[in-house]
Amino acid sequence: MGGGGGRRRIAASVVALTLPAALVGAAFTHGDAPGATTRTLKIHQGGTFQLSSGDFDSVDPALAYLPSSWSVLNATCVHLMTYPDKRPPAGFRVVPEAAAREPKVSRDRRTYTFTIRRIRFSNGARVTAQSFRWAITRLLTPSMRSPAVDQGYVQDIVGAADVLSGKASKPSGVVARGNKLVIRLVEPVTDFAARLTMPFFCAVPANLPIDPEGVGAGPGSGPYYIAGYVRGRRITLKRNRFYGGTRPHHVDSFVINLQAQSEGDVIDRIMSGKADSGWASLASYLDRGKQLVRRYGINRSQYFVRPSFFLRGFYLNSTRPLFRNNARLRRAVNYAVNRTALLRERGPRAGFLTDQYLPPSMPGFQNRRIYPLTTPDLKKARALARGRLRSGKAVLYTAARGPAVTQAQILKQNLSKIGIDVEIKQWPAPVLFAKIETRGEPWDIAWYGWTPDYVDPANSLNTLFQGGSPRNYAFDSRRYNRLLERAAVLSGRARYRAYGALDVKLARDAAPFVAYAYDSTPTLVSKRVDPRCVVLRPELDLAAVCLKR
Repeated sequence: MGGGGGRRRIAASVVALTLPAALVGAAFTHGDAPGATTRTLKIHQGGTFQLSSGDFDSVDPALAYLPSSWSVLNATCVHLMTYPDKRPPAGFRVVPEAAAREPKVSRDRRTYTFTIRRIRFSNGARVTAQSFRWAITRLLTPSMRSPAVDQGYVQDIVGAADVLSGKASKPSGVVARGNKLVIRLVEPVTDFAARLTMPFFCAVPANLPIDPEGVGAGPGSGPYYIAGYVRGRRITLKRNRFYGGTRPHHVDSFVINLQAQSEGDVIDRIMSGKADSGWASLASYLDRGKQLVRRYGINRSQYFVRPSFFLRGFYLNSTRPLFRNNARLRRAVNYAVNRTALLRERGPRAGFLTDQYLPPSMPGFQNRRIYPLTTPDLKKARALARGRLRSGKAVLYTAARGPAVTQAQILKQNLSKIGIDVEIKQWPAPVLFAKIETRGEPWDIAWYGWTPDYVDPANSLNTLFQGGSPRNYAFDSRRYNRLLERAAVLSGRARYRAYGALDVKLARDAAPFVAYAYDSTPTLVSKRVDPRCVVLRPELDLAAVCLKR
């Protein structure tokens, strides 16, 4: 989701402004493979885990789209494909869940055939191929107004357009026969398996009604189920006694209080022991940053900070004369930028510095120090810019708000030192992103933020840099289009290796974007929570949590 994070709230803080990305991966010291941990460390079983939230949209998989809602659904849903309850990067490798094995994919990559293994809902009913067919049908039903449609996650399915237009009641491209589910696509979707990990595609009973207001409590297919839901007040989760999967489920139940007066109230409740965890935004954690670090430290037992997937940076517009066919100047800009100063404007604990495009917790990520993170290398920048400055003038689009304006001034000052005169144009955020997305707008540099809804390197690199992508506003290279297309058709470890290498190559050689930081996600838990079961991906994995005796 572009444009500063879109509708999904990113809760973030930071461990250290200059923490190397290689150490970010090494910092995941808790919650490694909870299933194995249970056997070897005698994790306590049972108890009720208390959560607090004031920001929750729905428990209906077709409508939920906030991090708090997805956290709940990930504990109560079975998906065709999922991410294992492990620390990253292993926790972000797509594996079968309801599917008995990897899907069979046709040669043209347009047909996926899944075999559904034996699973039961919390009421004892079987999860079948029809459970997933109906889930997709509900997403497409116009009266549901699902965010999955708004974000374009189901329109690639054959027959989706007919359902959306009211010409059909079910998509012809989704066929359920016994334990076989066949999904046909209009065009190949190279990260389709990863897309299916989203709660939108959670198994649902075939009689789950179409309800634009969203259904409430009902049978779950994951380790837990929603036993009670009072909108705006409380959610209760209990163990699914019919669950036969391998995911951890240590606590007996969850009680989620939805009546927090503010995000600060959520943090207060955790600190006082009235809640074991909860959901709060970046701003709320930044306001309490010094207090939390002083009281708990970082990444010890209660206050954890992990890199999120929200990338911040500046597009360099290769469709305009200044940067067109001018990779040397784009690289010069990357050497000249003071990333530390840019990040500092957002607060002392606002993110992790980066000069690459893939998140550091993405499988396959290769940590390379391509550009300086702390102090600009002006000697290198000037050498690259020499003879490549052309007009020497650039128009920078940015948001008309405090930190963004100051960051634009920092960038202007940085680039003046290599001979580029920057004119800053400020816009209200909605106008800014509309202008960036409009082809032909006269900007040379533009602030941009991106966070994917599901974890796959194609949803970062192909989305932002492949020609023809609706989210690529400034870069179209035949060479890199071919490399991105080749990586996209790979699977498994080969896919991650290819994308890791391509990330380095794009940032180092093509330099279409100035990446300066990934936001971080803070998580606070009460002293009742056993830190061995804290699995962060980057938010708290509810299925994995456990309590001390």
